[in-house]
Amino acid sequence: MATRIVDVGPGGVQGPEEDLPQPVVQLVPMRRRHLRSVLRIESQVYPRPWSLPLFMSELNMRNSRYYVVARFEGSVVGYCGMMFTGDDAHVTTIAVDPSYQRQKIGTRLLLQGTQESLARGCRHLTLEVRIGNVAAQTMYRQFGFKAAGVRKNYYAESNEDALVMWAEHIDTEEYAKRLDVIEAGVPGTTIVDAGQ
Repeated sequence: MATRIVDVGPGGVQGPEEDLPQPVVQLVPMRRRHLRSVLRIESQVYPRPWSLPLFMSELNMRNSRYYVVARFEGSVVGYCGMMFTGDDAHVTTIAVDPSYQRQKIGTRLLLQGTQESLARGCRHLTLEVRIGNVAAQTMYRQFGFKAAGVRKNYYAESNEDALVMWAEHIDTEEYAKRLDVIEAGVPGTTIVDAGQ
């Protein structure tokens, strides 16, 4: 399955940190009630958005999938999906509402997806990202992703190549320290709610 990744940015907002609002972002498992907002974001950020039936199908595969949404002031502002196969977790999609990009929403979502991957016993992460999406690649490199290959003309709507990236050995103490550093750099508060 292709990783669908929008420009979630390198994880930072430009300008002095003291001038920025310190957000409280809630991360909750994606549910059917979130899909209207998810589909709105889909239509804003992807040339070929996923359909409601596709999201419903993904949500029904709870043993091998994990989807989470980011909520800010009651609104869904981003989401992330993971697929689990053996020791590997594949980032299937990650997107942030254009109005909330570059506020580390994508970083929060990927942190949560990585934590869920670890909880499910995964040791490696993988994804595909558009060759031209340098901002997203910068964020993934912070998570230890490294380029492993190219898939030619992977994105059918634009014939753009995909860069295949892997982060290996995420179950080590060294990687846990990397995640701590990333989390410490996220402004504001992140509330993870496993039950909503």
